[in-house]
Amino acid sequence: MSRNGTPHLDNHVIVLFGATGDLARRKLLPGLFHLHAAGLLPKEYRIIGVSPRNAALTTEQFREHAEQACSDFCITKPTDQSWPSFAERVSFAAADPDNATDLVEAVYRAEKEIGGPVRRLYHLAVPPAAFTIVVGMLGATGLSKDARVIVEKPFGTDLASARRLNQAVLAVFDESQVFRIDHFLGKESVDNILAFRFANGLYEPIWNRSHLRYVEIDVPETLSISGRGAFYDATGAYRDMVVTHLFQVLAFVAMESPVSLSAKHLRDEKEKVFEAVKPIDVRHVVRGQYEGYRSEPGVAPDSQTETMVAVRAEVDNWRWHGVPFFLRSGKAMGVSRQLITLGFQPPPMRMFPAHRKDTPYGRQNEIVIDFADPGAIKVYFLTKVPGAQLSLTPRWRSTTRTRSPRRTRSRATSGSSCSPWSATSRCSPGPTGSSGCGRSPNHCWRTRRRSSRTPSGRLARSRSSG
Repeated sequence: MSRNGTPHLDNHVIVLFGATGDLARRKLLPGLFHLHAAGLLPKEYRIIGVSPRNAALTTEQFREHAEQACSDFCITKPTDQSWPSFAERVSFAAADPDNATDLVEAVYRAEKEIGGPVRRLYHLAVPPAAFTIVVGMLGATGLSKDARVIVEKPFGTDLASARRLNQAVLAVFDESQVFRIDHFLGKESVDNILAFRFANGLYEPIWNRSHLRYVEIDVPETLSISGRGAFYDATGAYRDMVVTHLFQVLAFVAMESPVSLSAKHLRDEKEKVFEAVKPIDVRHVVRGQYEGYRSEPGVAPDSQTETMVAVRAEVDNWRWHGVPFFLRSGKAMGVSRQLITLGFQPPPMRMFPAHRKDTPYGRQNEIVIDFADPGAIKVYFLTKVPGAQLSLTPRWRSTTRTRSPRRTRSRATSGSSCSPWSATSRCSPGPTGSSGCGRSPNHCWRTRRRSSRTPSGRLARSRSSG
C-alpha cells in the first residue's frame, strides 16, 4: 500500500497526444500535477507530450507550458515543493503519421530510465478525426503492445462515425485496453451526487416524480471558443456539452441505486437511464450563437453551428415519467456556473401569505447542487417571518464540501442574504446599459434563452430549431 492507503501502481510511461491543446492545458496537465502532489501517481513514471512536427515544442518549452497551465488552473501551484520532481519527469516528442521516430525513441528512453516492468498509457486529447490516425500510428510502430489507451469525448459526430471509430480502435487495441471517458465524471463534486443520494436516507425517498416537478442541469461558460474554431465549428455546443457532459450528469441524477460502486455496476445503471430517454423533440430545443462567433478564426462565415443550446429531455421510466430535464449550456455567457437544480412539487394549499419582497424568487422548494469545484449542495425552503403575521420568507441550508477531510458544516440563514444566488451570480448588465435583472442565472436562461452574451454584454444572434 502507498502512503495514502491506495494500492501500489505499476510504473508508467504516460503519453499525451494533443499535449499543447486546450484540454491538456486546462485539465490533463493540472490533473497530473495534482495527482503527483498528492502522491497518487506511480513511484516511477514519465509524461511525454506529443504534437505534430509543425507544432512541436522542445522539452524545456513544454515544461514551461505545463508550469503555466498548472499556475492558471491548479489548486496546488507550481510554487509547491513538489513541482521540481514533477517537471523533471515531463518531456516532449514530435510525431507525424509517416514519421514517429522521435516518439518511439522517447518512449523507449523513458522505459529504460525507469527500468523494470513499465506499462504504457496513451491519452488521446485530440479531435475525433485524428483518432484513427493516432491509433493507426501506434499499431504500425508497435507502441500499442501491452498498452492502454484513453479516448476522450466526443467519440465521432453521429452513430455511423462512432462505429467507424470503434472499429479502427479495436483493430489495434483489445476492448480491455480501451478506456472511453468523460472527464466531468472525474470531478469530486459530481461523484458527490452519488454520495448525496445513496449514502443518506433523507432525500432518496423523495427523489422521484411524486415529489419533483423539474430538473435543471446548467453549465453556462464565460469562455469563448478562442483558438478552437475549426474543432468547435465541426462540433457545436450540443455535441461538445449536452450529449457528453450533461447527459453523464443526468445519468447520475436519474439512475437507480447500483449493486455496488464498481465501474460495471455504475455503467449498467447509467445505460438503463439512457435507454429510457425519449427521442429529443426539436420543438423543445433552442439554439443560438454568440455575436462575433462567425468572425472567429477557423469558423465558416455562414456557420450554422450553435454555441448555446437548451434542450428539454425526458426519462420515460417509472421513477421519472412526466418530469422534464432541462439541459442548457453555452459559450460567452454572462456567468460561468455548473448547477443541478431539483424543483419540488408545491404543497396542495397555500395557507400562508408570501409577499413578493420576502420571497423574490417565488415559493420554490429546491435542491441546488453546485458541481463546480469545490462544490456545494443547498436546500431552499420557506419559513415564517418573525413577528405577529403568519407570512413567509425563504431559508436555505447549505452543505459545502471542503478540501480537508473535516466534518461537513451546515448552516441556516434567512433574510436577503439567503437568496439562491450571490450578488456575483446575477445576470450581466442589459444591452441598454441597465444594471441587469438581479435574478438568478436560471432566470436569465428562462427569459433570455434565445440569446447568448459576449463578455461585453452584447446580445447575440439566435435561432430556434424546429
